[in-house]
Amino acid sequence: MKRGQIETVACRTPTAGRSGVTHIPRWKYDAVRGAIRRAMSLQTRASISFNELRLLAKTHMSEAELASLGSWGWHFTTVKLNMEVEGELKRIEGVKPQQLILVYDNRV
Repeated sequence: MKRGQIETVACRTPTAGRSGVTHIPRWKYDAVRGAIRRAMSLQTRASISFNELRLLAKTHMSEAELASLGSWGWHFTTVKLNMEVEGELKRIEGVKPQQLILVYDNRV
């Protein structure tokens, strides 16, 4: 989708009853999603906690990307939630703190 001159990605949340959509510039979405996927693919364990993933994924972003991104926490959470909606990430039910697994898909 294009908003003005900037291509954006519509991000949704998997929370039941929430129908809102947040639009993130495509480059930001792709950068954060790529960092999450790289961090997940390097894991030797089957799952990773939300907080571990947030910290590890950040190490896969350049200083310039992080500076241009703005709020790392907000962008990370928004992209992570949309990845759940898209079926790329899955929460392990009944586990606290929240644990996530990367679901195989053929997108890059």
